[in-house]
Amino acid sequence: MKYDHRAFAPALKAADAYGAGTAERIRRFVPMVRRLAWHVQGGGRPGIELEDLMQAGMVALTEAAQRHAGPGEDGFAAYAKLRVRGAMVDLIRRNVPLSRGAAERRRHLREKETVLRGELGRDPHPAELAAALGIGEGELESLRVATEPLRFEPIDETYSDSDPAFADDRPDSFALLADAELRESLADAIADLPERLQLVVQLYFVEELNLSEIAAALQVSIPRVHQIKAQAIEKLRAALSGQVDII
Repeated sequence: MKYDHRAFAPALKAADAYGAGTAERIRRFVPMVRRLAWHVQGGGRPGIELEDLMQAGMVALTEAAQRHAGPGEDGFAAYAKLRVRGAMVDLIRRNVPLSRGAAERRRHLREKETVLRGELGRDPHPAELAAALGIGEGELESLRVATEPLRFEPIDETYSDSDPAFADDRPDSFALLADAELRESLADAIADLPERLQLVVQLYFVEELNLSEIAAALQVSIPRVHQIKAQAIEKLRAALSGQVDII
């Protein structure tokens, strides 16, 4: 079967800009692109036109001819075949992202639905279809979901600030930077406290001891611990004035 090369004239014309040698090499390998397109399309993946596969293959062939500097045609043939077939398979994966196993399960499901529709004279209920397949209704629903091809949509058409699917609860870069700066300032302020005040802050806020436990550790009264804690907080408030509120 002859294939009309006029659809690929732009690709061949563009190739001429890279020199007569490159353009001639592309023309010689157009039959290979056609054969690969027929082979790939015949692999049981409907939904992609032969012309689309040829177009993807011609683009890949042109790029291969431009990049392959070696004079040997055998080396170029192997390289071009790999690139062309890869481009066609990528096109199929982008447009029909369904594995062979999933495609087979989907075909079997549709065939069973067709048989039951003919026997019942109507669309089978999920329970009837599940029974015919020898599975539960839950498995049937999972099977339907698993055999549906993925849909890829442009992010600009689907993104929405109000859609929780796009929400991110991680703090942004500014919040992380501000938190780091605050921690550094707080650490410096605590380091400037007198040793006894530092110790009470450590025991109360870090070790999470209560006033009674701190009093026992320092061998002072509870009111004295409360006084030292109040002094420490007051000094931290003064040191961090305008940066953070210290309770």
